[in-house]
Amino acid sequence: MWNELGLSGGTAIIILIALYFVIKWAVKNGIKEAYSAITGKKTDEDVRNEKELKELGFELEDK
Repeated sequence: MWNELGLSGGTAIIILIALYFVIKWAVKNGIKEAYSAITGKKTDEDVRNEKELKELGFELEDK
């Protein structure tokens, strides 16, 4: 099947792995966004990231 598309087996595996991580990232961000919208709270990960950015001297923009 992959050969009909002009892809070798190795290339197909790499594409599938990349697609897996893109979908995983998108779902994770969607869940975090929905949690924030429903509860009005920030996730623990967001709080940690903001704290680290402040320590490094970066200014945060409020949404």
